[in-house]
Formats: sequence, C-alpha cells, structure tokens
Amino acid sequence: MSLKSVLALPFALSVKRKINKWVKNPIQTQEKVFQELISTATTTSFGKDHNFISINTHADFVKHVPVRDYEQLRNYVDKVVAGEADILWPGKPLYFAKTSGTTSGAKYIPITKESMPTHIQNARNAIMCYIAETKNTNFVNGKMIFLQGSPVLNEKNGVKLGRLSGIVAHYVPKYLLKNRLPSWETNCIEDWETKVDAIVQETMTENMSVISGIPSWVQMYFEKLIEKTNKPVGELFKNFNLFIYGGVNYEPYRNKFENLIGKKIDSIELYPASEGFFAFQDSQKEKGMLLQLNSGIFYEFIKVTDFGLENPERITIKDVELGVNYVMIISTTAGLWAYNIGDTVQFTSLKPYRVVVSGRVKHFISAFGEHVIAKEVEQALQEAVANTSVSVNEFTVAPQITPNSGLPYHEWFIEFENEPENMEVFSLAIDEALQQQNAYYFDLIQGKVLRPLVITKVAKNGFQNYMKSIGKLGGQNKLPRLSDNRLIADKLLKFSN
Repeated sequence: MSLKSVLALPFALSVKRKINKWVKNPIQTQEKVFQELISTATTTSFGKDHNFISINTHADFVKHVPVRDYEQLRNYVDKVVAGEADILWPGKPLYFAKTSGTTSGAKYIPITKESMPTHIQNARNAIMCYIAETKNTNFVNGKMIFLQGSPVLNEKNGVKLGRLSGIVAHYVPKYLLKNRLPSWETNCIEDWETKVDAIVQETMTENMSVISGIPSWVQMYFEKLIEKTNKPVGELFKNFNLFIYGGVNYEPYRNKFENLIGKKIDSIELYPASEGFFAFQDSQKEKGMLLQLNSGIFYEFIKVTDFGLENPERITIKDVELGVNYVMIISTTAGLWAYNIGDTVQFTSLKPYRVVVSGRVKHFISAFGEHVIAKEVEQALQEAVANTSVSVNEFTVAPQITPNSGLPYHEWFIEFENEPENMEVFSLAIDEALQQQNAYYFDLIQGKVLRPLVITKVAKNGFQNYMKSIGKLGGQNKLPRLSDNRLIADKLLKFSN
C-alpha cells in the first residue's frame, strides 16, 4: 500500500467531519451565506440599483431583487464583459466561462476569486466522501482521466475566457498531476473525434483507476478502446473501479456501461455548472446529491407549477418539500443575483438536503397539457429495460402533433445497442411506466387525446453524427432528453433507420 493511499483515508475523514458541521446546521449556514453575499456586494452597481443597503431578510431580498435569467441580467453582464469593475461583484472576475446560449448565442458567466475555489473543493470533497464511506483508497494509486474541453484560454478585455472544464484544468492539485491523463497536448486538441483517438492511444496501456466525464462521451471513449484492443474496458483496465460523472442522468447508460466495462463499478454523480458547483453524491447508499449550502451560493426555489405566475412564491431550503419539482434560483459570490439557471430539482432528503436534477425549465413536453419532465422519461425507459437484454445508447423525446394519420403521440428517438425482440411490447412498457408517473399523461392516453408513444429507431452512431452536424460533438455538450417542439426531432429523422 502506497503512502498516498495510507494518507487518503484520514484526510477524507477530516474533510467529512468539516462537511458534517454545516450539514447539521443548514438553515444557519444559508443565512450566513446570504448575509455575506449582500454585505459584500452592497457598493456594487447592482447592489446600489437594488438597494442592498436596506436588505436584511429574505423577504427584503424578494422585494428588491426579481428573478432573472441571463437575458434579463445581460445589461449588467455586458458591462462586466466590457471590462468595467464593481458591477455585479466587487472588482473584476478572474474568468468568463463561455457557454451556449439559447437566444443570444454565447453566454459569458463570470467566475471570481471567491467562487473559483468552490469548483475545485467540491469536486475533491465528492471523492473524499466516497473514501470516508467505502474506505476504498486503492484507486488513488492509479491513473485518472477527465474527459473535458480544451484548457486553452482566450482573453476578453483583460479577463481569461474558456469553457468551465478547460478553466478547471488549470487547477488540478499538484499531487494529482502525475496521475492525471490525458497529456496537456492531447487535452488541447479541439476536434473531439481526433482528441478521443489520441486519448485512447495514450491511455490503453496505462493503469487507469478513475474515469470521469459526461456519460455519452465516455461511452464513445470506451467503444473506441474496445475497437482498438478487442478487450472489454474492465479487462484492459483491471484496477478501474470508480466512474465520476455529471451533466446527465447515468441510469439510462448504466446497463450499456456495465457491458462495455464487463463488470459493475462504483460511481459518483456531480452537479457542476458554470454558475456554480451545486451538489455531489456524498453516499453510495442514499439517493440524491448533497446540496452545497456552504459554497457561497444562496438558494431559492419556485414550484414548477407556479413558475409562470406573475409573482410566484420564492422559498428557501427551510420550506422545501420532498418530491416537489422546483425551479432552482441562485445568488452567488460570482455576482449572479436571484438567477434562474434553468434547472429543475427535486429533494430526496431534507436531513441532509439532497437533490436530484429532474430536468430543465425549457426541456419538457406539454404540447397537450401533460408537462412530462426529463426525470419521468428517464425512469420510464429504465423500468422498461430492467431485467431484459435491451440496451440503449441514447434517446430523446418530442411530440408529434400533426401525424399523417391517427391520434397525435410522443415520438421516442432511440439508438439501441441491443434491440427488443418485440418493439410493440417494449414501447407499451415505456408508455405504461410513464402513465404511472404522470397523471396528466395517463388521462390523455385514457381519454383518447393521445395514442401510446411511437419509437423511431436511430441508426448506429446517429446521435453522435447529429451532434457533429450541429457542431456540438464532445466536451460538455449534452443532448436534451426531451423537447416541447420538433426542432431536434425533425433533424434526427435523417439519422434514423
């Protein structure tokens, strides 16, 4: 046993004890974060415009600071991007994390000297919680790979600019650098397919023990490894026993991954975003991810059912309920105020506060009033493939409002690794599982407003080819699980069988 693995456990237990201190005092922790945020930003342009000097309570905050998304906050962000100081947060940011916008092209999310450390600490703490619980430290001796965007940064008005994963690459702790792959040169390759080929070449003879990334792109890496070596990933990397992921739900990929690896392995789910590192899986035994209440982020929640109202109720963690679908609103040490990041969450535990990501505010289907969310379609598919040989590579769902004949329906675009023997039985199993979760969908099916879902088979590598065709292959790019329109669906038709 190496010195590193010997030291890992006591260090992990120490980190876990520190986490437990704020976990046991969640309300007080959030109140402290709130007060520090307000007092620090009182003299900024935003603070002056919104009378921060008079804000003492959450009720005051609600009164003075409306909920905004990027577009609504853009007049302030544009000033920050232009190089002005003291706009949303004291001084200037360290970085801009560049992300894809929906209506405005690129978005520039500020990352400050106060917010940057939380991205690194929470990623580390997720691993430390795993070690503290499982006592497994063997993986720290092996090589670790993080599939991410290029670390090459540009500059905009004196502030460095890049993708979040590329920015984070500059903060890898020194004790991990010798274990970390791929090489800097390979990580800087922009073309994703070329990059994955280079990563395969660099890693296939190494002692890989931890692999991290968005499941869909890690799957591509695994498939190329197998194609190159004719060995399952678990045989190639005999000490690979921990998969760390974020961005999308792993469950739809789990069966496929276990087939590619050749065995079951532990996994840790992370919930990072350019706007903040919100949660991580702190236990292999409990459902959900531990909401990070002590990371310079103040959280508010609005019920999804109320979100379209003129003045929906904004609550804090002390008033949330289990199983309710909430829009998550954040205020942060990066200067985002009452900011709607677009994600919806549900609480799986209130002691401690754990969440699952249930979808995106804009990613749902309600063409007929059913309001089906990502969590429901993922669970329906998971139930349908359980205890079968069916394996799914990727999928997305869209409404078909004007079919050539018959009633309208939900169209599921699925790329199978192993197809069901009877597609009709399989599609009905998904449909029934969805009806059990969503009463509105059930009523529409039973009332003959909709007919049961229809599956359209996507060709092998069809989703990858689609993402490539729109310039979003690899990195942190993700395919929406569902859409309320057919913008994606109609383009996918040419990649379908």
